[in-house]
Amino acid sequence: MCRAILTDVGWQGAQSALIGRSAELDRLTAVLDAAAGGLAGVALLGGDAGIGKTRLVAELAAQARADGFAVLVGQCAELGDALPYLPLADALRGARGELREALDARPVLGRLLPGGTDLGQESTSGLTQQQLFGSMLGFLSVQPVLLVLEDLHWADQSTRDLLVFLSRMLQTEHVCLIGTYRTDDLNRRHPLRRVLAELKRLPSVTAVELSPLDREEMTDYLVSIGGTDARMMGEVVDRAEGNPFYAEELLEAASDGSLMTDGLASLLLSRAELLSDAAQRVLRCAAVAGRRVDHDLLQQASGLENLAFDDAMREIVSRGLLRLDGEYGYAFRHALLQEVVYTDLLPGERTRTHSEFARLLTLREGAAAELAYHYLASHDLAGALAASVEAGRRAERLGAPAEAHRHFDRALSLWDRVPDAERLAGLDHTGLATRSAAAAADSGDNHRAISQLRRLPPSAEVNERLAYFLIDADEEKGAIAAAHAAVEMAPEGPVLARALATYARALYWSERHDEVEPLATRALEAARVSDAADAETSALITLASLAALADDIPRATRLLACATAESSGNLAFDLRAIFTYARVQYEYGDLGEAAVTADRGLRLAHETGLNWSTYGTDLRFLRFLIHYVAGEWDLAEQVAAGFGIRVGTPAEAVLSSFALFVEVARGRPVVEERLSWLKPFWSSDVLVSYMARGLAAEHALWRNDPETALEHVNAGLEELIPNDPAIIRLRTTGLWALADLGRASEADDFLERAKLPAVNGPGSGTRGPLGPEGLAWLARAEAEWHRAHGRVDVEAWRAVVEAFDFGFVYETARSRWRLAEALLASGDRASALKEWERAVQDAASLGAQPLSAALAELGRRARFTSPERPNLLTGREQEVLALVAEGLPNREIGERLFIANKTVSVHVSNIMGKLGASSRTQAVAAARREGLL
Repeated sequence: MCRAILTDVGWQGAQSALIGRSAELDRLTAVLDAAAGGLAGVALLGGDAGIGKTRLVAELAAQARADGFAVLVGQCAELGDALPYLPLADALRGARGELREALDARPVLGRLLPGGTDLGQESTSGLTQQQLFGSMLGFLSVQPVLLVLEDLHWADQSTRDLLVFLSRMLQTEHVCLIGTYRTDDLNRRHPLRRVLAELKRLPSVTAVELSPLDREEMTDYLVSIGGTDARMMGEVVDRAEGNPFYAEELLEAASDGSLMTDGLASLLLSRAELLSDAAQRVLRCAAVAGRRVDHDLLQQASGLENLAFDDAMREIVSRGLLRLDGEYGYAFRHALLQEVVYTDLLPGERTRTHSEFARLLTLREGAAAELAYHYLASHDLAGALAASVEAGRRAERLGAPAEAHRHFDRALSLWDRVPDAERLAGLDHTGLATRSAAAAADSGDNHRAISQLRRLPPSAEVNERLAYFLIDADEEKGAIAAAHAAVEMAPEGPVLARALATYARALYWSERHDEVEPLATRALEAARVSDAADAETSALITLASLAALADDIPRATRLLACATAESSGNLAFDLRAIFTYARVQYEYGDLGEAAVTADRGLRLAHETGLNWSTYGTDLRFLRFLIHYVAGEWDLAEQVAAGFGIRVGTPAEAVLSSFALFVEVARGRPVVEERLSWLKPFWSSDVLVSYMARGLAAEHALWRNDPETALEHVNAGLEELIPNDPAIIRLRTTGLWALADLGRASEADDFLERAKLPAVNGPGSGTRGPLGPEGLAWLARAEAEWHRAHGRVDVEAWRAVVEAFDFGFVYETARSRWRLAEALLASGDRASALKEWERAVQDAASLGAQPLSAALAELGRRARFTSPERPNLLTGREQEVLALVAEGLPNREIGERLFIANKTVSVHVSNIMGKLGASSRTQAVAAARREGLL
């Protein structure tokens, strides 16, 4: 009955209220709907301060007004029992029209308004309260009313009594009563706790508690209030921990170059200031310890005896400032609370407490990270350096490269200020910096690794690592120069083996490609002589890549099986080997084996914390591509759910660009937003430019905008070298655009340049035949070239279908669409219908909505009818479609069929995709034409 009509709240505020809260709003709306039907109800809405209760209630109030309810809102205040019925008096002041007349006719209620008799003086007999409650019940029966009592954690005893009375006595009145309260203000002895426990047992009461928003919802919220910088928003999301109000304040502070607004700091500190002196002392010690602290450690640092400490902790925990964490520790309820308490400490107090924690932690094992933190804060730089290096080593062992880099980087920043730093660290400055750079690269920050290495004095080891990371960053010239310098400087042994292997890798795509095999072979021999397993693995990968380029797949797979058989001692090399093995299997059509190999690599990356390393990232998008090519699009979208839209780093942008494959092919609305976030990376990352530009071109073509598509194609081609096989797909997309535009003269050059990578390898060499997918794209380029010249070439399109039929479900269906067109134009209507029906079925099963729409248009133009064609919809989809045709929204469809709103949404999307519709109305119309309704 109720609809979200945004009348009383601004668009931005309403949108913000709904982000991540649709389920909670639905539950509140259900209570309101029941009240509209004559079944009064109560909803208790709880959540931490700033979690979004007020925004949600404002949205409900807007819906209530749109449905003819009078809305009365009363606010409790932090005054204890000094002013009884304060929120009720506040609410009654908002009575208008018929309600105001009813209020004037009830003198007992009128006493609550300004100028009325103080009820607090008369309530001891019980008569006045009984009269008041009876008058209130009669007042609420006059017309439909939404009564909101905000901040019940501050309510007086009389208001709590009224809440209980109304919750029990409201029956058939058209009344919806909403009470809000802060869960973080309810200590164990709070009087509202007992009331809530009693009310939640009543069948007429609905309890709704708002939990923190997840990362995606928080990012959506920040965008809705004007956030644009992905890195800044990422930091805000981390610090806000799911609280929208905190996020809003932090975003404002970050925009001004500060850490926190004064208002937010005051709000957080106000709760700590209510503590006793002993409890404040303990809380300050806990803030110095960090977000979490051990019980014994905190007690020792506080200096309190057992009983005094226990009393202080009971007070702190009961007020919700710290919570129990694990079996024997505590954690701040929110990280920002720890931050403001810590910031409020005096400098001397802070330093002394850090020193005490450092003293206590030296007696414990495995506390290097905490020790480094306390040593640094207490200005013990020597202790901080030694502890930071040990913490970095420990993080490496635990598979936490980002943390390892942070610890090593801190040690490097202290190096020049600490006498005898090399002895304390256990390695020289170059060794520590190289280790820090490797950790940065393993966490996905190649540019940070490169920058760190470039600041070091040149050596064979430094130049080899620099060259390796430059290759991953697509800086070919710099990589070749650094690798050559490493070989020239390296002594015989493992260092030379690594330098030779990296030099061979650096030259692979260069004009000096012919030098690669001799160098890789020499590296392999040197590695085996010097027992350098990592260099051996690197050389084997390069030799296998050469074999694959020459179409010697058996040799390539033998070499890669050898490279991946055992660990090389370098996880980055192991992941590179597994990725290359899976890539070769994928490119040559062995999708099943490629999936097995990729899954193995993903497990290794996850277990070792290398998800964001170069090849950890590559394995993730390769696994996505295998699902995509095999037609497992639901699984592909599950993988892509981890590819963020609002990206802030090159690694995130790479993954995000791959998600476009399915999103463009399924016609998802998110495509435009994803492209807008990827745009800043187009000029700095070749892979992102190629992927995003190519798929932006396809997106434009599905929208009948070939000019824009051609602009994307030409821009993407500028970033690629002429013999890169990626050119074939991009130029094929360009030929599609030229064919739609009828520009045959440009098509000739596009086709010739598309053919170059099919015969020319890196440098000046030749290459063996392309894999199945490459050959299929080349066949399609030729077919699009014929189309650009206005020729109907059935055999060209038949060859494309056969070429993609190695297992590429979507491209086979898309090629059948063009084949059906060509057959129809040639007069072979029966064959055209056959190809069309197969394409329709495959497009529907994939949910490829743009392709389904194109096929539907072709079917209308051709007047194809196929009575024997099986129903494309499942039984559940038929049920959903019938209710969509009745005009029901998703929520009501879910209630009718007893399924979740999200499930309904998935079914509706699938129906639209199968019927080639872009809206619910179009889907219903198409279903009627098809005889499905």
